[in-house]
Amino acid sequence: MPQSTMQDDYPLTIAPILAHGRQLHANSKVITCTADGYHEATFAQVADRADKLAAVLTSLGVQPGDRVGTFMWNNQTHLEAYLAIPCMGAVLHTLNIRLFPEQLSYVINHAEDKVIIVDASIAPLLARVRDQLTTVEHIIVKGTGDTSGLGEGLLDYDALIEAAPSGFQYPEVDERSGMAMCYTSGTTGNPKGVMYSHRSTYMHSIMVTSTANVALSEHDTMLVIVPMFHANAWGVPYAAWMIGADLVFPQQFLQAAPLSKIIADTRPTLTGAVPTVLNDLLNNAPDTDMSSFRLVMCGGSAVPRGLIQGYLDRFGVPIVQGWGMTETSPVCAIGHPPKDMQGLDEVSWRTRTGRIIPGVELRITDDAGDVVPWDGESLGEIEVRGSWITGSYYNVDDPEKFHDGWLRTGDVASVSPNGYVMISDRAKDVIKSGGEWVSSVDLENTLMGHPDVLEAAVIGVPDPRWDERPMACVVLRAESNVTAEELRSWLSERTPKFWLPERWSFITEVPKTSVGKFDKKVLRARHTAGELEVELIA
Repeated sequence: MPQSTMQDDYPLTIAPILAHGRQLHANSKVITCTADGYHEATFAQVADRADKLAAVLTSLGVQPGDRVGTFMWNNQTHLEAYLAIPCMGAVLHTLNIRLFPEQLSYVINHAEDKVIIVDASIAPLLARVRDQLTTVEHIIVKGTGDTSGLGEGLLDYDALIEAAPSGFQYPEVDERSGMAMCYTSGTTGNPKGVMYSHRSTYMHSIMVTSTANVALSEHDTMLVIVPMFHANAWGVPYAAWMIGADLVFPQQFLQAAPLSKIIADTRPTLTGAVPTVLNDLLNNAPDTDMSSFRLVMCGGSAVPRGLIQGYLDRFGVPIVQGWGMTETSPVCAIGHPPKDMQGLDEVSWRTRTGRIIPGVELRITDDAGDVVPWDGESLGEIEVRGSWITGSYYNVDDPEKFHDGWLRTGDVASVSPNGYVMISDRAKDVIKSGGEWVSSVDLENTLMGHPDVLEAAVIGVPDPRWDERPMACVVLRAESNVTAEELRSWLSERTPKFWLPERWSFITEVPKTSVGKFDKKVLRARHTAGELEVELIA
């Protein structure tokens, strides 16, 4: 075969991203919300501080390959860590601030973090596990707060940056070496680590800027709601830095009222968040001026039709659904409506999980492991592969998760001939009643389209006749008095008859995982323990 004449050895690493943003987009803004207002810096200023952070970490003994943990909100300091740590050849390990203590200590020790940078405001959460950390040599604290539980020898972030020299010389690193780590949310067993490479992150960042994704550009202002501790904030920080989009970081101000003010003050054009956050904004801050937005990206769990319609009706803003997972960097599919609508309205297309984006291959397999067709009807487990898809977990064997070089996602779906994925359920949440599949996701989304329903989760419960039947766990809006019988009657006009739940439970809140997804494992456990009040409708 003829040899390429291209410079194929040019490294696809984070360092060229840092240099590009510093030089070409020096005046782009990084805005961090504070209790007193807003702190603003330019890309050039952030880049200079990232250089200083790299110098600080080097002076503390951090070497290429060492893991540096961040226990932080979405803010400028976290962005400095995003840039400095991988560029110096170390590995950025973003720590989920919402993990249970035993999970938090596990992931820090398993990753062998050498240094942790922590926001002082959440230092007490880290303090709960400080005595259990076996590899951490230094803790660097940003800001003021109660750090008494972290022990002695703490280092002050700003003082270190102030004293550090400028102009750090970053080493050349292998594009296939690890640059960042994220652990799965760990709903069952210990969380599992995914090690992103420089190359995978570079490729994923380019895709975030493409029209097949959200077409992020230098004309955008991105409000970064999705946590920076989860899957690199959906790849947004690196993509934004690459093309010069202004960044707005909300820190801990994620409730409807402060988010509404942030939107009014900073006028973002894009954001990304899980449905619970967007639903909170729609229901508790309906007068928010969202006229600056061109698009809102939503992911993490299925996006209800009512939420999509609500944003169009109330704000005039389209929601685009994205699908992926920690193991996929995370974006694999985006739900833009196609140019050929095929007789469906725009909202119907937006409720679909999304269309496979370039760079990702997808197939669905049945229980025997055989590939099933893209016909829009055949169901199977989604398997994916591509340049930003993990091929294993970090120092953990899990052969059941991988199939002939493909990642088994655990999502059950059908795929249309034009590549639109429609997820029916998680494999562990599939309800099989009398030999027929019942989609808990479809039932949930339909129920949340009822005007009196705020949230709904559907779980499978044992049934003497059908082996398993769906049970609806519903959170009603304030002052609503709708009955289970009325909801079932309303549902009967919108779903197959054999899907209709006979068992209903009204709850105050759907339990959620550390990244905001419905945690149906908890609901199943509560039902088994007899803790849910259940109404039976024949």
